[in-house]
Amino acid sequence: MSAISRFRARLISFELDASDGVQMVHIEDGVLSLSGSKIAGVQSTAEYLGQGGDIEACEDLRPALIMPGFIDTHLHAPQYRIMGAFGTRLLDWLEKYAFPAELAFADAEYAAAEAEHFVNTMLANGTTSSQLFTTTHAHTCDALFAAAAKRNLCLIAGKLMMDQNAPSGLLSAAEVCARETQTLIDRWHHRGRAAYALTPRFAITSSERQLDYCRGLRQANPTVLVQTHLSENPEELAEVSRLFPGAKDYLDVYESYNLLGPSSTFAHCIHLSDGERSRLFDSQSKVAFCPSSNLFLGSGLLDVAEIPWDNFSVASDVGGGTSLSMLTTCAEAYKVCQLKNRTLHPYELLYAATAGNAKALSLEQEVGQLKEGFWADFIVVDAEHDIALRKTNWGLEHLEGALFSLIMFGGRQNILRTYVAGELVHGGAS
Repeated sequence: MSAISRFRARLISFELDASDGVQMVHIEDGVLSLSGSKIAGVQSTAEYLGQGGDIEACEDLRPALIMPGFIDTHLHAPQYRIMGAFGTRLLDWLEKYAFPAELAFADAEYAAAEAEHFVNTMLANGTTSSQLFTTTHAHTCDALFAAAAKRNLCLIAGKLMMDQNAPSGLLSAAEVCARETQTLIDRWHHRGRAAYALTPRFAITSSERQLDYCRGLRQANPTVLVQTHLSENPEELAEVSRLFPGAKDYLDVYESYNLLGPSSTFAHCIHLSDGERSRLFDSQSKVAFCPSSNLFLGSGLLDVAEIPWDNFSVASDVGGGTSLSMLTTCAEAYKVCQLKNRTLHPYELLYAATAGNAKALSLEQEVGQLKEGFWADFIVVDAEHDIALRKTNWGLEHLEGALFSLIMFGGRQNILRTYVAGELVHGGAS
């Protein structure tokens, strides 16, 4: 019989109602019960006591709140150490910073050590599920999956597919890359909480031959996901047009190789035409909104108002993005949307970073909410760490403003604990 753990705190999570939009599910004084790796109960303390529950068996975490762990739909694990690299836009930034950083991962021991450090840092920021890029080295992918498996962490990842327009040490011939990719799929896809994502970096670094292999891999492995980049930067668009003169637009490059669909995530999507936008959404493909990196690299401002919730996710995009914290990412998202005349409500921001991102990755029946039967992936948040937050009245009637303050002023320092599959993986007794 599984051991049961109980925590008393403020409980919040978010859901999307078809008629009423994003709603918060809030219990001001609640008990979260676990049975092994899963959530066994979410109820008010009064309900718990009314059912004969023993309050002394609950660890009292008040005034902290418990919410689902954050989910990040697009980031680059090997780029963590180049966050904040100065002074360039996307294509130059790749040449000057990203490619050299990724070349270091040719050393398998270095890759393994970095995987451990990256996963621990991600957990310290309260992120409990992620979809990420590795490098072209198969052992980097192995190292990240192994680090996640040790912690029973939900991780979606894939070996980078690049066979042109990058340093030779990062290129992998299409045939070799396809063979290594299939081996990684066989080794990791749906092993525990892992899933594999085919990962062509972007059209510039993949030849038509490699994209054809990617299509074949998807046909042979229909449950794998797809992740890549789309329409991030004007110079990128011009280069794609030069390399693929037969394509009617950037999206058509991927569309021609059957890479669109509900399990495909396209990062950025800032400069789409109306036709691209319509085809992308009709295919049920997902957009990863990366506000921090879009600002930092000067790529542009995504018009979120044009993206249906069913196609939308939000992501840190480290290392173009400058923080692994999804609270910080949500703050940047708010600011970008303000510039595009779309005000995102704090409930919408936190929904996107939890239940919304879970849906984008087809994990909505497993993570992203505090619900019975879901994985016990959750965080304990100190809502009063910062002086600005302490000045906020945390009564129910002011919760909207309080959560907004948490987004604006909060970050890694506010994450007291992170639990994955019911196990404490960051933090400790307060």
